[in-house]
Amino acid sequence: MHSDGFFFQAFVYLAAAVVAVPVAKRLGLGSVLGYLIAGAIIGPFGLGLVGEGGTDVMHVAEFGVVMMLFVIGLELEPALLWRLRGPILGLGGLQVGLTTAAGAGVAMTLGMPWQAALAIGMTFALSSTAIVLQTLQEKGWMRLPAGQSAFAVLLFQDIAVIPMLAVLPLLAPAAAAAVGDGHSTLVDGLPGWGKTLAVLAAVTLIVVGGRLALRPAFRVIAGTRLRELFTAATLLLVVGIALLMQQVGLSPALGTFLAGVVLATSEYRHELESDIEPFKGLLLGLFFIAVGASLDFGLIAAQPGAIAGLTGLVLGAKFLLLLLLARLFRMGTDQGLLFAFALPQAGEFAFVLLGFATSIGVLGLEVANPLIAVVALTMALTPVLLAVHERLIAPRIGTRERADRPADTVHDEGEVIIAGFDRFGNTVGRFLRANGVRTTVLDNDSDRVDTLRRLGLTVFYGDPTRMDLLHAAGIERARAIVIALDDPEKVRGLAAALRLHHPELAIFARAADRGDAHELLDLELQGVYRETLDTSLRMGVDVLRAMGHRGHAAHRAANAFRRHDEATLKELAAMREDRARYFTTARARIAELEALIQADKPAPLATRDLGWDPTTLRAEFSEQRTEDREQRTENQGSDM
Repeated sequence: MHSDGFFFQAFVYLAAAVVAVPVAKRLGLGSVLGYLIAGAIIGPFGLGLVGEGGTDVMHVAEFGVVMMLFVIGLELEPALLWRLRGPILGLGGLQVGLTTAAGAGVAMTLGMPWQAALAIGMTFALSSTAIVLQTLQEKGWMRLPAGQSAFAVLLFQDIAVIPMLAVLPLLAPAAAAAVGDGHSTLVDGLPGWGKTLAVLAAVTLIVVGGRLALRPAFRVIAGTRLRELFTAATLLLVVGIALLMQQVGLSPALGTFLAGVVLATSEYRHELESDIEPFKGLLLGLFFIAVGASLDFGLIAAQPGAIAGLTGLVLGAKFLLLLLLARLFRMGTDQGLLFAFALPQAGEFAFVLLGFATSIGVLGLEVANPLIAVVALTMALTPVLLAVHERLIAPRIGTRERADRPADTVHDEGEVIIAGFDRFGNTVGRFLRANGVRTTVLDNDSDRVDTLRRLGLTVFYGDPTRMDLLHAAGIERARAIVIALDDPEKVRGLAAALRLHHPELAIFARAADRGDAHELLDLELQGVYRETLDTSLRMGVDVLRAMGHRGHAAHRAANAFRRHDEATLKELAAMREDRARYFTTARARIAELEALIQADKPAPLATRDLGWDPTTLRAEFSEQRTEDREQRTENQGSDM
């Protein structure tokens, strides 16, 4: 078997992903770290199954980044940029500026000329968009303040790559800049200022020409109604712009990013996203494998102290700077730490900047090669750092933050206590308040408490699972409690404690899914409510009406479904340990439900509940009145 054959290489990459990622997920390490470990094992400095000297590995990495940056560019809607303009320009601008200055200062202290030092500072100012966004989405942290801030910083960094790549030729010695990287480009032989003008002209051509020509072209292609042709045109655009950028000495990844930004406001944006989406995850996985494979263990073994020291310096310095910025922008301690743990690594564009800086003579290979190893190590360590934060630091920091900020003194006792005030508890609380029910709201998210208070809502900071805080909130005198926490274990624990110590209290609990609801039903609470049941049924009613079903019939069907589903839920909860009996009963109840609803067909008009459907009722009533008038006219004629 030829180890350098395409199919062999493809087989090794795919096999490594299929084997390593499930193992990493099972160990709680996440898919990103699984890809990185797989790449390190199969790479040229591991088993040597792929990559000759690391050259073809980075070609795969570049292709993954090319497609990743195109998708990121598509997601840069003007409305999103405007909404995040403060964090993007403020937080992102400060992070890039301060990190560049700090990195350049350290490099100059170590004896580097200012041109090389500035290039190094810009390189390490960037973070890994691919690894950070993938990890934040996997963990569900994107909706948190830290996740939103990290996303804003990454957006600014992606945009900042454009001026960085434009500035690098100005830093190059004239003789070295003329040498290039061995590839023939349109800017060969131009001085530094000439290359900068060429870069700016290419960017302007892509932005202006793309807006004027792309929509008519895609309109013609879309008119063929051939999806594969639309996908081919998209790839043609991506590759064409990438080639153009390469001809002016820039990275193809940067070109595709610009292409995505140009198409972000196009009416064909969603079609493009749906066509590219199936490839996105796979290409990102290949990129992560390539990063892992690029780890030169020989170089690391030859200079272990220097590589380890530089890696620790990059991670430590960026971590402290990010923590300072989080404090400056008033993030809570827990969110600030998550923000700092997410972004201290170097990014995929570091490979691009280092390669470009080397090709034009700003950096020598003896400097660039160790820095590439440092970049890869910081990226590979990022999932590990986030796992350490999640498992070891976040729980302790959360406790310490509550200790630093004592629970509020509850001075307002309501008839109902609401424990947890996120999207679920917030809706319940506003509904009760609108109906004149006095509530006492407890929440342990300090940022959310401060935000809700600015909106005029009475919310008290504290851990709702603490019995002493519940006593202070008047649990003995409350008529009911709504447990709306987003942690199923905490919901069950609090419900069990309240059922034991306050059996007379009406307890209504939030359930994440059917399995969670089964455990809560064992506690015999007054109500167990699955998060999405009612909303899903309301959508189903609207779908039925859009398909021509009568309004009252759709509502009757939804009510029947809800009653049957809740009864089935209680029945199945008692037999969930007997899996065979559980699934047999579940199948029988599904068939029973379908038969029940089919049997409950709407009766003739005279016996229908027309109040459900006023629009149709008015039309039918008008028709009936017309028929009555015609009948009376006929009767009067016959009487005469």
